[in-house]
Amino acid sequence: MKNINEYIDHTLLKADATPQDVEKLCDEAIKYGFYSVCINPCYVKFAKSKNVRVTTVIGFPLGATTDKAAETRRAALDGADEIDMVINVGMLKAKNYDYVRDEIASVRKEAPLLKVIIETCLLTDEEKVMACSLAKEAGADFVKTSTGFSTGGATVEDVKLMKRSGLKVKASGGIRDYNTAKALIDAGADRIGASKSIEICQGL
Repeated sequence: MKNINEYIDHTLLKADATPQDVEKLCDEAIKYGFYSVCINPCYVKFAKSKNVRVTTVIGFPLGATTDKAAETRRAALDGADEIDMVINVGMLKAKNYDYVRDEIASVRKEAPLLKVIIETCLLTDEEKVMACSLAKEAGADFVKTSTGFSTGGATVEDVKLMKRSGLKVKASGGIRDYNTAKALIDAGADRIGASKSIEICQGL
């Protein structure tokens, strides 16, 4: 296992995050050696100027926006290294699989690296498997458990289930301490999304 800091996308997605907050996040990412910072799209260019790897979110947090490819294109132009997009959960639950697959594929064309957030807390196990399958068909690099803005976050069981897709897995949502992060990595998580990254690294 790598050092735990190397798994972490150091995350700040609050609506009231200021440029000063984002600058502090970037400074922390450099100090602790986190894999990337994960911030809202309006801060991509600013964060990239701080010499950190930048992840941003698309269609966030509900997944119900209509032109995620355009959002992604702009984020990539601004310097985003990785894209975490939210699927349209309602379309998945309605079994409109072509819509979900085609939307992911449209984002894939614009994204340097694509993680697909399936929002596991809103899905049955069957729907989770289908979401992962659609993401794989569309060329995604990762599937991601959660936005952290819905009714639940990452679980060991979901990481194990998603790992069976053959895609890499990012666990996020509710990861606030070292033991939780370590359990998710042991279950197969390739990346951890967390705002409590420093506490995790300090073993708290």
